[in-house]
Amino acid sequence: MKAIMPRKAKKEKMTMAERSNTLRAGVLGSNDGILTVVGVLFSVAVATTNQFTIFIAGLSDLLACAFSMASGEYASVSSQKDTEKAVVAEEERLLATNYELELDRVVAYYEARGVTSETAHEIATELMAQDALGTVVRVKYDLELGHYMSPWQAAFSSMFSAAAGGLFPLMAMTLLPVGTQWPGTIIAVTLSVALTGYLSAKLGDGLVKTAVIRNVLVGLVTMFIHFYVGQLL
Repeated sequence: MKAIMPRKAKKEKMTMAERSNTLRAGVLGSNDGILTVVGVLFSVAVATTNQFTIFIAGLSDLLACAFSMASGEYASVSSQKDTEKAVVAEEERLLATNYELELDRVVAYYEARGVTSETAHEIATELMAQDALGTVVRVKYDLELGHYMSPWQAAFSSMFSAAAGGLFPLMAMTLLPVGTQWPGTIIAVTLSVALTGYLSAKLGDGLVKTAVIRNVLVGLVTMFIHFYVGQLL
């Protein structure tokens, strides 16, 4: 049985997956900040014309949303990180107990991509000799050994972007003249959710037009619902 020494991976630059995860948290946090803050602003602004009350309500919701998004991202990404570490530990155990089976998995990976059996075996043998654990987790789970999703990065990205997103409707509703604050806020929210829709589509390789339209419709529906909720107060 071949002894496997776990390799300590250097934590150098963030991988594309790590960067994408941080950006994803930021975009989602921004979108959530925009919609939750405008929802509270519309409900309160319909019920009262007191600008200070409207501002305090919007600011309170902005802060609550920012910290809520941060805690949610931290919990979610921490769970993902724990799962990734558990997978690596399991593969390390399998390499120590059944090396040949793991080698066959790597061979099968390259065969499935059109490489001949002989060449696939040569590639797998060479890669496993250099870094068995890193090769196996990359082939089986598309993970880079030592590069785990950072819950703190996702949490801070989500918190700051949620706060930044919430500033758009908050500033429009409280700083614009009373006669233009409603249309101004609607325009600010529509443009900002269109932007987050565009960014989310780009990050996820989705359809930009569909994502933008969907986000704008959600934003308009959110404002409509909270406007009428405020009338009931």
